[in-house]
Amino acid sequence: MKIAILPGDGIGPEIVAEAVRVLQALGEQFEMETAPVGGAGYEASGHPLPDATLQLAKDADAILFGAVGDWKYDTLERPLRPEQAILGLRKNLNLFANFRPAILYPELAGASTLKPEVVSGLDILIIRELTGDIYFGHPRGVRLAPDGPFKGEREGFDTMRYAETEIRRIAHVAFQAARKRSKRLTSVDKANVLETFQFWKDIVTEVHQEYPDVALDHMYVDNAAMQLVRAPKKFDVIVTGNMFGDILSDAAAMLTGSIGMLPSASLDANNKGLYEPSHGSAPDIAGKGIANPLATILSAAMMLRFSLNKPEQADRIDAAVKSVLARGLRTADIYEAGTTLVGTRAMGDAVVEALN
Repeated sequence: MKIAILPGDGIGPEIVAEAVRVLQALGEQFEMETAPVGGAGYEASGHPLPDATLQLAKDADAILFGAVGDWKYDTLERPLRPEQAILGLRKNLNLFANFRPAILYPELAGASTLKPEVVSGLDILIIRELTGDIYFGHPRGVRLAPDGPFKGEREGFDTMRYAETEIRRIAHVAFQAARKRSKRLTSVDKANVLETFQFWKDIVTEVHQEYPDVALDHMYVDNAAMQLVRAPKKFDVIVTGNMFGDILSDAAAMLTGSIGMLPSASLDANNKGLYEPSHGSAPDIAGKGIANPLATILSAAMMLRFSLNKPEQADRIDAAVKSVLARGLRTADIYEAGTTLVGTRAMGDAVVEALN
């Protein structure tokens, strides 16, 4: 089994290195090949997604991805910015279904910004559509306004759009995931304002007819954001579009104590996937050895479970992470009085030790 290792920028190389060490400690014979991506890709070849990196991703059975982005690239034209690498990978590999679990480990109840009684026992799954919506819609750009009250002025514009097939396939994924859990699905939209999401709501409702054993409710995105903070445990599986999913999953991350604890999987129709932590590249702490590698390590566990058909090894990693947290080891983002502060490498050491 071949794994493409794409560390990227900022803290990406540090956290991916720890996940690789954990994978190596499992005793499996993985073939791993590393390639530059994001700002590192731009430095290497003048493009954030070099041709060789894209080909490696296509050839691999799974991809372990770090993070991309750095302030020093903000002046580049948009097609050359590091963030285009992850968008390009999703589009070229047709990674349309993003799984973002938000699980609060009992040991981290005090690290959440919400009261323990509100978040204790939290276990929700956000499924985000990845290849449509306003992030990929055309036309887009900057132009002189052709009409309206500011006709003739410069304006920026983007296009939100979804094809029926895009909505149907993510809806099927979400209903099937809900069927394996508590058989409850919440579809998040903005159908009261946006035609795109009235269409989304209609299609999801049609697909629901094929899953009569799953309870479906619809919720506007503004209300969903409020309910995630007010009563997060009322949710089980959430399905939503690209932009709303991007926002809501980051909000859900803080319910778990830190975005540094949130893994993710982006899958195609055959369960080939790209696995990455939900946080960004954090260039302000890059190189300091203080980043939390657990989201990346947990992403590697998801990779074993979904793409590499190694669920027992995934369970080993999950158990090792729980063991380390139970010992009271914490990186800075989840540290609280009475626990032991450790850095990136020491946290990786502890997970490897727990595995063994």
